[in-house]
Amino acid sequence: MEFFNKAKAVRLKSHLGKYLIADKDEETVRQTHNNGSSRRAWWTVELVEGKSHVIRLKSFNGKYLTASDDAFLLGMTGKKVLLREASSSNTASFEWEPRTEGFQQIKLKSGKGRKYLRANGGTPPWRNTVTYDVPYRTATQSWILWNVEAVGLDNNYDDVEVEEHLSMEEEEDIESVSCPRMVRLRSHHDKYLLADEDEESVVQDRNGLVRNATWSVELLEEANVLRLKSCYGKYLMASNMPFLLGMTGKKVIQNLPKRLDSSLEWEPIREGFQVRLKTRYGQFLRANTGLPPWRNSITHDIPHRTSTQDWILWDVDVIEIRVPSPFRPRPRSAPVEALHSPPTIEIASPRRNKKSSSFDFDSGLVMKGEGRMIYYRVSNKKEEIDDGEEELSFMFKGSGVEELKQRLKNDTGLNDVVICSHNPLNGQLYPLRLHLPPNNIDMHVVVVPSSSLSEVLK
Repeated sequence: MEFFNKAKAVRLKSHLGKYLIADKDEETVRQTHNNGSSRRAWWTVELVEGKSHVIRLKSFNGKYLTASDDAFLLGMTGKKVLLREASSSNTASFEWEPRTEGFQQIKLKSGKGRKYLRANGGTPPWRNTVTYDVPYRTATQSWILWNVEAVGLDNNYDDVEVEEHLSMEEEEDIESVSCPRMVRLRSHHDKYLLADEDEESVVQDRNGLVRNATWSVELLEEANVLRLKSCYGKYLMASNMPFLLGMTGKKVIQNLPKRLDSSLEWEPIREGFQVRLKTRYGQFLRANTGLPPWRNSITHDIPHRTSTQDWILWDVDVIEIRVPSPFRPRPRSAPVEALHSPPTIEIASPRRNKKSSSFDFDSGLVMKGEGRMIYYRVSNKKEEIDDGEEELSFMFKGSGVEELKQRLKNDTGLNDVVICSHNPLNGQLYPLRLHLPPNNIDMHVVVVPSSSLSEVLK
């Protein structure tokens, strides 16, 4: 909140690296990859008299960011965020409570209840939309996190003139050109997708430094899908061969057919900072675990059990990035040029820096910095999982359980606790010992008071 007390105007950047803008119809809002120099990306901060913990955000056209009662899609929980004129009635819909989250990011909680401003990803109609909602799924927890950039403005904000030099078509073109040339795919089990030396099968392995852990990306922009080619020149293919007779999963292999058909095509779907890779037939690339022959195998399937939902999530490490041809904006006058480079104070996400090692196929680079996100909640003793229960989170740069325990003790105010995690196979809790998982993967933990540990672990 202190940041908003000082800033006259701000830009809000979502976890997708896109800015929140007031759309041209002066009624709706959306996200864009535009660099934020457009006045539609600038929001004037208004403090609310008598409510020191909330703010209002006013767009360049004088309308306020508003949590409406209109459903975004019938049957879905998210509701529309719109632009509205100030009104003395229902003032809560114009009010947003900034909450610092993790490494200097914020969540904006609506004045109408425990719902948050949310930047949606995925396929249309969700792509680039903004709603307010409670992220019930773990994979969408980061969708309500925003980076804040201060904008230097004169007192008369309405008089600021900025040429909007990118049309919507040009913006979409810019979004589509950023694609990695070579990637590594890391499964939920922290193993890499490898093209086996037999040049036919694919497996998982913890060693991601070998050449057969790298995959070339061929983007089919018209269809919003891609192909992945192994170091042996063969494509990752969703075959029709069952992995085991009587089981639903089918084999994923390397193949180079004479005709490049849809079995080689994968649709990337963003899930927080990870992706799912969907076949053209609705199944997902899945990293299996368990006893042989399942251990380290790869299939394509639909995870029907809750405990296997995460098996289709992949982290993507970029090895080489295509450099897009430079975009040449239309000429601008000198005063406007100055406005396009205002001095800014950026509250940057640690997940986003220019030396990224992770890629999001829907919306450009997902930047990973040092450290990992820790999502936590305090045990309710019976340890009944409530999808509606909100997890808190922060950025953690340590590697030891004791370090993490100390941080959680400070955050929760509890003195004697045990840090636990859920076993992905059976969903049961187990205490964490000594070291955290490698490679700074994000973690979801449960803080259990020592006095109730035996009861929780029953």
